[in-house]
Amino acid sequence: MSKWSREDILRMAKEKNVRFIRLMFTDLLGIIKNVEIPVSQLEKALDNKIMFDGSSIEGFVRIEESDMYLYPDLDTWVIFPWESEEGTVARLICDIYMPDGTPFPGDPRGILKKALKEAEELGFTTMNVGPEPEFFLFKTDENGEPTLKLNDNGAYFDLAPVDLGENCRRDIVLTLDKMGFEVEASHHEVAPGQHEIDFKYADAVRTADNIQTFQLIVKTIARRHGLHATFMPKPLFGVNGSGMHNHLSLFKGNVNTFYDPNDPLGLSDTARYFIAGILKHARSLTAITNPTVNSYKRLVPGYEAPVYVAWSAKNRSPLIRVPASRGLSTRIEVRHPDPSANPYLALTVLLKAGLDGIKNKLPIPDPIDRNIYHMTEEERKREGIENLPTSLEEAIQELLKNELILSALGEHAVEHFVAAKQIEWDMYRTQVHQWERDQYLKLY
Repeated sequence: MSKWSREDILRMAKEKNVRFIRLMFTDLLGIIKNVEIPVSQLEKALDNKIMFDGSSIEGFVRIEESDMYLYPDLDTWVIFPWESEEGTVARLICDIYMPDGTPFPGDPRGILKKALKEAEELGFTTMNVGPEPEFFLFKTDENGEPTLKLNDNGAYFDLAPVDLGENCRRDIVLTLDKMGFEVEASHHEVAPGQHEIDFKYADAVRTADNIQTFQLIVKTIARRHGLHATFMPKPLFGVNGSGMHNHLSLFKGNVNTFYDPNDPLGLSDTARYFIAGILKHARSLTAITNPTVNSYKRLVPGYEAPVYVAWSAKNRSPLIRVPASRGLSTRIEVRHPDPSANPYLALTVLLKAGLDGIKNKLPIPDPIDRNIYHMTEEERKREGIENLPTSLEEAIQELLKNELILSALGEHAVEHFVAAKQIEWDMYRTQVHQWERDQYLKLY
């Protein structure tokens, strides 16, 4: 049942003096887009009659087939808790439809919904997801442009005066609270200038919506503090990068199918199959969960990011960890995604991989309870532990070999996503970087 009705939204817009509405959606690369309309056009929007030019959006359509329609999800109605010079602004997150009334196959939100239908056909009514997005705060210059100057020298769980981002982080939390988020934790992360704010889990689509909204709020509030917030995975050499761990569980009604009180670890066969599926497809889905050249600067040993395909209920070095909570809170934590990922596509491929494990009852390897970073290459080979891809190019090649993950994304998304990423890799590969000049300019 919907949270809001059409009449509720029209009434709230009038009562709160809303002047503009942002009709938000996400392109294939995970970038938030919006069509802003005056409140006089709200009824038209609620009738799914607002059009936009899809040919202008990354990965959507060609210019000769550009007309697309925005179908607002009424449950995503939120009034932003600040006023612009033009007045109060609200937002609705939209699904993308073709002129003939069919869902657009390249809409990331629609792609996730399609994967969830497959889960429903297997009896799973909900995939709950709890994300842990991390970000850095940098100072801005006199023109408001980001610098690489950190605004603190804090470390994990530090307080002011060391953590000078505390006031900004508190304002972010207060804003999120006003927008209906249930924030569970807020703290300084391991690296100087790095922060994490965790909010309560929700179903997969709502969580992906929340991640996009969260990033928008973080950037907006940081700017008001004279700071630039970035979700770039590895903005600085020599310190930890920013990840976005995802806590996943599958429910049938009110029953957590990952929990088995009779199992030594409290894990059901369903949970074990799901883990086995993700491990099997991990190298292929990494192109989606870690989609930038910079993502692979984070996925290196020594900075707490997982680089090895393994699982454990006892340590944090493998790709998948099983947190200690049991009962309704039984879940798995997939640790390699980063916040540059399109959350809709990332959750799609994680779900699809896990369902493959369930459908085919894939055998789960033994857990690795040692610190994998301290194991030799020979020891890892003996345990059957693979590495994640080490570059975007390698990850794309792995993606293209995996029919299951390709089918989850669909032909349209694959074609446009891969084309964009191959261009990104080629631009990076052919660019001359400062490191090369420092190393070779005087030597040769």
